Amino acid sequence: MTLAHTQVGPLFLGSDVYRGSSYGGVHPLRVARVSTVMDLARALDWLPPGRYRASPRAKPAALTGWHSPAYIAALQAAEATGQVSPETRARHHIGTTANPLFPQIYSRPATGAGGVMLAATLLAAAKGGAVHVPGGGTHHGLPDRANGFCYLNDPVLGIRTLLGAGMGRIAYVDIDAHHPDGVELAFAGDPRVLMISVHEENRWPFTGALTDGGCGNVYNLPVPRGFNDTEMQAVLHDLILPRTATHRPDVIVLQAGADALTEDPLSRLCLSNTAHRAVLTALRALSPRLLLLGGGGYNPWSVARCWTGLWAALAGYEVPDVLPDAAQAVLRGLSWNGGSRPPPDPVMFTTLADPPRPGPLRPEVRDGLRQLARR
Repeated sequence: MTLAHTQVGPLFLGSDVYRGSSYGGVHPLRVARVSTVMDLARALDWLPPGRYRASPRAKPAALTGWHSPAYIAALQAAEATGQVSPETRARHHIGTTANPLFPQIYSRPATGAGGVMLAATLLAAAKGGAVHVPGGGTHHGLPDRANGFCYLNDPVLGIRTLLGAGMGRIAYVDIDAHHPDGVELAFAGDPRVLMISVHEENRWPFTGALTDGGCGNVYNLPVPRGFNDTEMQAVLHDLILPRTATHRPDVIVLQAGADALTEDPLSRLCLSNTAHRAVLTALRALSPRLLLLGGGGYNPWSVARCWTGLWAALAGYEVPDVLPDAAQAVLRGLSWNGGSRPPPDPVMFTTLADPPRPGPLRPEVRDGLRQLARR
């Protein structure tokens, strides 16, 4: 049987490059994320050998499918030498406060990109399937510079891989708290790629206005602080699902940043991880292929619980009401890795699924949905 007649996965692509890798002691990405998801899934027996594969590191030539050769060379040189010249810092925005110099400045993002591009290749060659790449989702990266903690743009590289492999219709859905400015730059106006983003209004990068539409393929919904599960349910059923179904995608790419959850320090949204799972589950029925990415998320406990729960939903594992001791030990072993933030609610040590966080469906959310429905 050839690959074209098989199903892919569900497959989890991870890497030990994330273990112990940090952007530095004062950066929001000083916390453990992908390695914790791997450890938590293994503690729950959710990563048997047939469902796990190590992400490859993308080769420089593959990265220049969207990024400039000079920028890729600058990242490689920064990792090799451990330093960045003022000229490189000014041109490529690496070695800055937001995009710092750190030991894996090239190998870590290149591994995330390699995993996403491999997932795209596998999905495009198969009849159907699903792949989770929690190290992916760096949706701010720009062609010639780092941007918003993102050195490369693996969603763009993954979508370009899918298109190049003959997938003619892609739906990109982004529920990160921040607008995917790099992805919109790449695909606004491309009718093959439907783009839907639900993000916090008046939040960096201050793009993604309701009125931005590309050439009819971009649907941005900025939402107010306090955005809750009731409102996400309305967005799911009134925007995400009907637009995606109409597009009839060969592949859905879901960027499921965990920074829209209540506990995240870099947003003011109030979703539960149950809302994220509801989006994933509903989208899974609309395409034979689904690529699930990580993204933002700066509370190590909420990120680990969210992305591990998404893997459970994708792979068909039942989430226990109370985690076994081995899984609790993984969560109890986390920390903020510096700083003075308080410890989490103890329930975050013992459970994976949040209770729903309902609330009012506010006029500004209803009005935004009505405006997008008229397009």
